[in-house]
Amino acid sequence: MDDLFDPKFNEDVRRGAPLADRMRPRGFDEFFGQKKIIGEGALLRRSIEEDEVPSMIFWGPPGSGKTTLARVIAQKTQSSFIQLSAVTSGVKEFREIVKEAIERRKMRKKRTILFIDEIHRWNKAQQDGLLPHVERGEITLIGATTENPSFEVNSALLSRCRVFVLEQLSIHDIENIIKRALDDKDRGLGDMNVKIDDEVVMHLATLSNGDARVALNALEFAVKSTETNSQGKRVLDKKRVKEALQKSSFLYDKGGEQHYNIISALHKSVRGGNADAALYWLGRMMEAGEDPLYVARRLVRMAAEDVGMANSHALEQAVACYQGCRYLGMPECDVILAQCVVYLAKSKKSVDIYKAYGQVKKDVRDTMGEPVPLHLRNAPTKLMKEMDYGKDYKYSPDHNWEEDQEYFPESLKGRKYLK
Repeated sequence: MDDLFDPKFNEDVRRGAPLADRMRPRGFDEFFGQKKIIGEGALLRRSIEEDEVPSMIFWGPPGSGKTTLARVIAQKTQSSFIQLSAVTSGVKEFREIVKEAIERRKMRKKRTILFIDEIHRWNKAQQDGLLPHVERGEITLIGATTENPSFEVNSALLSRCRVFVLEQLSIHDIENIIKRALDDKDRGLGDMNVKIDDEVVMHLATLSNGDARVALNALEFAVKSTETNSQGKRVLDKKRVKEALQKSSFLYDKGGEQHYNIISALHKSVRGGNADAALYWLGRMMEAGEDPLYVARRLVRMAAEDVGMANSHALEQAVACYQGCRYLGMPECDVILAQCVVYLAKSKKSVDIYKAYGQVKKDVRDTMGEPVPLHLRNAPTKLMKEMDYGKDYKYSPDHNWEEDQEYFPESLKGRKYLK
């Protein structure tokens, strides 16, 4: 299997590659963002420069630089660098790589770095197959994932790797990346006479959601689809950039990290009474294609958990919202969800029942399942009556609900869950 960074191979494919690939940084001086992990003096930066790269996992959103950083490592390290995609590769390819890595280590004393993109897509057995080779030092593993490795990477493998979190690139980072591509005449668009002002660059950077790949590929498409004017310039404005970007996708994954992060933000905004923030997080979910019934079910829960008895109509509103969403579907039900979100956010809050039932669950788990006291039992048969089922029960209405009567089992006598 060939090294990913064979110079001849790279030169052959470079000319026709998308702008995002052509502009990949060749060193730290061209790398924007991620200062916490590769800035001057950072631990990972030092380990790369000293050629002491540990096995590690890069976790970050799309376009944040995971693959690019791996390529920079390849150019800085004295190791052989091999790349696999977990989507298209399997056990057979991996075994060949390990075999070659062992031979390379024996013959040339050269280490092998194996970069696995989207490592979370490998199943448990495939990930387990990495363990002995990582432990014996036959390969140094670099895995890249957009998903939380705590959930998607086996704990045994995770314990043998350093996890580095890559943050979403800032608008400023994306602006710098765009400007570098516009100025670069060798790999970028520097020889295409592009005229674009800073406001349009910021607009593109903003709409790219921190994804450098999206920004660069949209920029390239916009430039190549724009004719030159009488002065020989290709003038890009906001409209042209937006058309090129065709923003139909959002930083959201209905089955992944963003799904849980955003529903959590929505719930906590409702709980905190910030209707504006709650509407925003609702929009982030719905405009990305979330199932409206999923959100409606969560709102029913919020109505009981966070509003509770402070406004008993909140649950009615939430259930009506769910029914309305079932009748209409998207996009018509979006305003129904919005109304319910605002209603819940603006309602007075009480978590007394939520906390009370939490204590009930704890008592049920932690105490013996005692029998129901005799006086609280039903006695539909003669035998039950003879066994004193229901004996001495005081009918509450006859005592104006002021009777002295115990309703708990013996070990929980007098228990109070509600204030």
